[in-house]
This record gives sequence, C-alpha cells and structure tokens, in this order.
Amino acid sequence: MERVLKDDAIQEKGERARMASFVGAMAIADLVKTTLGPKGMDKILQSTGRGRSVTVTNDGATILKSLHIDNPAAKVLVDISKVQDDEVGDGTTSVVVLAGELLREAEKLVNMKIHPMTIIAGYRMAAECARNALLKRTMDNKDNTDKFRSDLMNIAMTTLSSKILSQDKEYFAELAVDAVLRLKGSTNLESIQILKKPGGSLKDSFLDEGFILDKKIGLGQPKRIENANILVANTAMDTDKVKISGRHAEARDM
Repeated sequence: MERVLKDDAIQEKGERARMASFVGAMAIADLVKTTLGPKGMDKILQSTGRGRSVTVTNDGATILKSLHIDNPAAKVLVDISKVQDDEVGDGTTSVVVLAGELLREAEKLVNMKIHPMTIIAGYRMAAECARNALLKRTMDNKDNTDKFRSDLMNIAMTTLSSKILSQDKEYFAELAVDAVLRLKGSTNLESIQILKKPGGSLKDSFLDEGFILDKKIGLGQPKRIENANILVANTAMDTDKVKISGRHAEARDM
C-alpha cells in the first residue's frame, strides 16, 4: 500500500496529539491576552519581507493574521478571530481569550478522566444558559430615539476605549453614530466611505452627507451650483484615467 505520509512526517496520536492541541491553542490565547481591555499593551509587529515594515497594534485580529501557525488548534483560534472580525468588527481578542480559557479548563477535566464529549455537552449547556440570561437582560430602545442613540454612543465608546482614539472617543463615537443613523435602518456599511488625508489632527475628522471628490475645483469654476444636473458615471472620476480621446457625448434630455 502506498504511504499516505511523507518519510519525514511526524504522526501524533491519543494523549500526545491532544496535549499538542491544548498547548498550541493556549499559547495563542496567552499571546493576545495582554492586549485586552483599556489597559492592554500594544504589540510591535515586524514583517520579514522586503522593507521590514513595523506595525504597532493591540488589535487581536491584526496580530494573529501576522503569525505563521502550523498547530491545528491554534489555527482554529485564528479562524475564530477572523470570523469575529468579519461578522462583528470587534471582540477579536476577547473571543480568542475566552476560547483559550475554555480549553484550559477542559484540559483539567480531561485529566480527571472525563470524556471530551461529556465536556463538550456541558459547554453547550452552559452556552445556552448564558444566552438565555443575556436575553432576559436585553432592552430594545429602537422606538425611543434618544435612548437608542445613547445606547449606540455607549457601544461605540466602549469599543474605542482600547483604540488609539481613546482620548477622543466621545468625538469619534459621535461621528460613528451619526453615520450609522443616516443609513436609516440599513445594515449595508458600504454606504459609508472613509477618506484619509495626511496632515492635521485626529479631531479634524468630520462627517459629510454627500459625495466627496478628491480633486481641486477648476480655475474660474463656481464652487456652488443651484438646481444642477447630475451625471451618473460608471467610471472612476479621475481625470488622468478617464479615456476621452475619440469619444463624443451628447445630452439629449436636460
């Protein structure tokens, strides 16, 4: 029979495989644990590629993306963090630390000769109890504009407490809440575009309801037009990229 594994492959079974998974997953959790919360510390990440760029961050997803991992259980935690980032956008560190602590406690139970399936069943029961407890304490204030806005502000400021914007968290929470409320119930965040310009301070950031074109106004052209006709184009509005040679446009209906 042809061998499935390579000659230099290492095969782990039983207790040894389980311990390797435990150790790998808990190492990942311990790595990001120190970045958690408003008192969390930043990590310095240095790439190994050309230029050797340096990144300073305390974002769990960013840190885990930069790691080269071959431990299966550790990869699961990295995937959990990525899903959390894609679906929620926050809590990437918390979900990894929580999963790591569950595994740490599971290791103790396994050492007490409790079967892993029994541990899994217990964790599922605990998760259901926790979910029911949270549902009993939830409040829906979407019909009360003031309370709903206050809830959103508290959520935004909690998220910003561990970010570089923490000193101005109330200002940026206001911007974020105003932007979300302008979606009028839609969850399509692609309607919110962020433009970055170098220079100025963080508090020079502002929210504008409309279309912003990062171009200077032509010489002698008006800065404001009342009752203007609107052109909807399916091409980038970059003058250096729009191909206009040999083209003719005619407006038939104004």
